[in-house]
Amino acid sequence: MMIYLDNNATTPLAPEVREAMLPHLFDQYGNPSSPHALGMAAKQAVGEARGRVAGLIGAKSAEILFTASATEANHTAVLGTLRALSEAASPRRHLVTTAVEHPSTLMLVKDLERQGWRVTILPVDGTGSIALPDLRAAVTHETALVSVMWANNETGTVLPVAEAAGIARSAGALFHTDAVQAASRLPINVGTVNADLLTLSAHKMHGPKGIGALYVSKGTPFAPLIHGHQERRRRGGTENVPAIVGFGAAAVLAQASVADTAGIAALRDRLESGILTRWPGAQVNGAGAQRLPNTTNIRFADPQGRPVDAEELLMRLDRAGIAVSMGAACASGGNEPSHVLTAMGLSGAEAAASLRFSLSRYSSAPEVDAVLTELPALHARLAA
Repeated sequence: MMIYLDNNATTPLAPEVREAMLPHLFDQYGNPSSPHALGMAAKQAVGEARGRVAGLIGAKSAEILFTASATEANHTAVLGTLRALSEAASPRRHLVTTAVEHPSTLMLVKDLERQGWRVTILPVDGTGSIALPDLRAAVTHETALVSVMWANNETGTVLPVAEAAGIARSAGALFHTDAVQAASRLPINVGTVNADLLTLSAHKMHGPKGIGALYVSKGTPFAPLIHGHQERRRRGGTENVPAIVGFGAAAVLAQASVADTAGIAALRDRLESGILTRWPGAQVNGAGAQRLPNTTNIRFADPQGRPVDAEELLMRLDRAGIAVSMGAACASGGNEPSHVLTAMGLSGAEAAASLRFSLSRYSSAPEVDAVLTELPALHARLAA
């Protein structure tokens, strides 16, 4: 069996989620917009799932809209609010985000800059976090939206979203956070953070792929990108009922996981310290920052202290039945080094010498020990 330590890319479907979805893949196949019994049953199932997703983040059901992915949710958050502000003739034409955002946000913001929007991309320090004075200096009366991710997908670094939201609101700007990696790993309450918009994804919390969600706080300026009567006219298209039901079931499990992260944090620490002990010269990217309890990103060096080829190391681990990654799954296949790690000050070679290990509720001590048993042999091959 594969030892799977790439849970920030995707997570295995939980058995409870699969069981919740199955009836809606077969017998319960109604369209939620249909007025007959099958349609009404589907509508009720979607409503119940919406309530469960809302409960995960302390929101109201009416503030949750479902999308086909977190990427779509991020685009909807940014473009939907900007479109609404433009339609209201708002003079605000400035966006603020960070250099370590997920590509679905960062690439979108850069495209908006090419279209004439003024954009500020905040730098990060060596741990991957922003400096709040930089954010205060960047946000002005012209700022329409500030988008700061809750936790980074590559390093696990947790960013100061509550403080960032406060800075945005004090200037009259809207605040969005991509909470895809944080959900199920950290407690989230939109009331405490005062976020206007928040992005979630089911497949990062043992739910199905192909379903995301966007929290839109009541009163937030918003215009749909896809027109239709579904989702309270905020996102057209027939609802993906099985996936939505799966999202709801995954949200219930996620709430339980948030209440007990000590176990996974202990496993992560065991893996991290074991790697540093067995691989001289290895370093943790983002060490010293508050990080997700399941994530470690480690930079490897050869016996001479030179950065190793992490892609080769990854392939060797894969042949040994161990799945890890070099960073964001959506960026794999490219030749560019991680934008997150280079923004933190690493050279291209150092970024290319880094691997991400991300655990889940199903990870175990024997799996961690198997990885630690394999690594010395790989180190010895590099030394030969």
